[in-house]
Amino acid sequence: MNTILIITDNDTDAKLLHDVLTQANEDTFNIEWVKHLSSGLERLRAGAVDAILVDLSLPDSQGIATLDKLFAVSSQIPIIPLCTTNNEMLTAEMMQRGVQAYLSKEHLDSNLVPQSLRNIILRKAAEALLYIEKRRTEITLSFISDAVIYTDVAGKVSFMNAAAEGLTGWSRNEAQGHHINEIMRLIDDETRQLVDNPVEWIVRRGKSLTLTDANTHLIRRDGRKAVVGVSAALVHDNAGRSIGSVIVFHGITAIQVMAAKMAYLAQHDTLTNLPNRMLLNDRITQAIAMAKRRGTHLALLFLDLDNFKHINDTLGHGVGDKLLQSIAKRLCDSVRGSDTVSRLGGDEFVIVVMQDKHAQDAALTAEKLLTALAAPHLIAGHTLHVTTSIGISIFPTDGEDAEALIKSADIAMYHAKEKGRNNYQFFKDEMNTRTAERLAIEGYLRDALERNEFILHYQPKVNLETGMITGAEALLRWLHPEWGLVMPERFVQIAEDSGLIIPIGRWVLREACMQAKRWEETGLRLDSIAVNISAVEFRLKDFANSVYTILNETGLNPQRLQLEITESILMRDVESSITILHQLKTIGVKLVIDDFGTGCSSVNYLHQFSIDTLKIAPAFVQEIGHDNGNNGVIVSAVIAMGASLKQHVTAEGVEKWEQLAFLKVQHCEEGQGYFFSRPIVAEQFAQLLVTGLSDRNRVS
Repeated sequence: MNTILIITDNDTDAKLLHDVLTQANEDTFNIEWVKHLSSGLERLRAGAVDAILVDLSLPDSQGIATLDKLFAVSSQIPIIPLCTTNNEMLTAEMMQRGVQAYLSKEHLDSNLVPQSLRNIILRKAAEALLYIEKRRTEITLSFISDAVIYTDVAGKVSFMNAAAEGLTGWSRNEAQGHHINEIMRLIDDETRQLVDNPVEWIVRRGKSLTLTDANTHLIRRDGRKAVVGVSAALVHDNAGRSIGSVIVFHGITAIQVMAAKMAYLAQHDTLTNLPNRMLLNDRITQAIAMAKRRGTHLALLFLDLDNFKHINDTLGHGVGDKLLQSIAKRLCDSVRGSDTVSRLGGDEFVIVVMQDKHAQDAALTAEKLLTALAAPHLIAGHTLHVTTSIGISIFPTDGEDAEALIKSADIAMYHAKEKGRNNYQFFKDEMNTRTAERLAIEGYLRDALERNEFILHYQPKVNLETGMITGAEALLRWLHPEWGLVMPERFVQIAEDSGLIIPIGRWVLREACMQAKRWEETGLRLDSIAVNISAVEFRLKDFANSVYTILNETGLNPQRLQLEITESILMRDVESSITILHQLKTIGVKLVIDDFGTGCSSVNYLHQFSIDTLKIAPAFVQEIGHDNGNNGVIVSAVIAMGASLKQHVTAEGVEKWEQLAFLKVQHCEEGQGYFFSRPIVAEQFAQLLVTGLSDRNRVS
């Protein structure tokens, strides 16, 4: 059964297509119908669609742009526009985009539609298979060590792989169309006579040929000679007719070269050329033996890049691979020649540091690595900022073999991530207990959504001039059946590392929007509802689309939704952040930089980010009134900056009267913190909206 996705908001057209396809005698179609392009794109990402019938005039997309968005998501699925037949310019543009057929709106009820659709699906499937087979063949031939040349029946070269280019001295493009006698001249080194070309030999005799005589030499394009072994065979079509030939050859000495190459590849990472796990284990074993003889220490540094997955997801694996190569070079440049830098896979690296007498030397190495990696990487036109978390284990304290040392360093690395990332931690025995708890939390988290164990608490945002509640921030809590109320500090990082934050984050966004809508419908309207967005969510390719979908589902006005994104997330990849923020602004939501003042952004970036609100980090607010030299200087500067940029400013973490008084003097517009209210459940917050904050002039 073929699944057909119809994208049109024209009920009549959709019904005509549905009727004509479901009543077809020879074909069985499963019809799915959506009215918006955004809904169609979301359905396509779920897969299992065989053809798309799309109206080019949709509520959320018009004209050729609709095709571009569909091709970006589903280039291998037949896309058949529904359009009128009197627009030749549009037809020409569609064909340029790769559209192979379209349906006229005047003839959607034709009995020919099902047959035409079936033919289009079959043709597209055949083309896809042919393309895949061709690419598979080319890729395979490009990576094998033997040289391969294809010719037509006349002996003219139609293809040669990289190994053939290397052996003959001809490039593929140069050799194309030349006769095999020009490209592959063979002589008998004893008689100095030309050897019959393999193609001519097999054409005359109609059978395969193998030459393994050590006297057979290939004369390269530059005149040099190489001893080769040659095999050749005819290529036949389905009817048994000869349509060409294939020649496979290799240098006789290549066997020894290949053996060495295979040994190297077995012990090294192909992307970075660093030692892999196999060679690492051997190096650690040797280092342990040496440390025992010398009575010295040995340190293992386990590095995991912070949020590397987001770069792959946003910019693609090509950029990610180049970034890994840049990181590998910096790591090698930052250690001694006696140390070993290896890549375990993905974004994980292990460094074996040969010590002299003191394990503290590993800390100096770790600090050097953190500094080296923190400098920006210029990759494919992108300025990328990457940090790493490092775990350190010491021989013999933390393990007496390679496996134990790697495990201990790995555990310490996770603790470095929990400490805020971009730092290093030494392994301690109590970390094993924390690791076991981490695994338990991750296991419980996987079922928490299905069991409805998450709840939201709401903390008010207050107009500092009037004392009125202006908005609410939705804060996630986990009501565990055994542990009770679990605060996010205990599980959010684990959810991010495991990817579980994606479904959890979408639940939070949907639930917060639904709650704001419920308050509105009962007359308790707020100016805004704020939701925190994690780095993992923000970097998803479909993040903006998911926000748009949730707003549509809940009916909440986009202007009333605030998305709070930390400054450090935005600064991780500025170019990508600007693009994503623009997509969100197009939807109409309000954008807030959370924890402002901690991410080292510039005024120029603030302007490019199109931010609506700066939210001052609680640590700066709580310095107000302290005798530490700062006494609110940073807060004053942020408020002034916000005013000059015409951006709203919210002070978070207001807990004392002195802080509130200072903020009012500085003309800060909005505050949030325990001074006004702790985060409370929806029912309590609704009551707070009714009674107001007049009696809440102290920390509650």
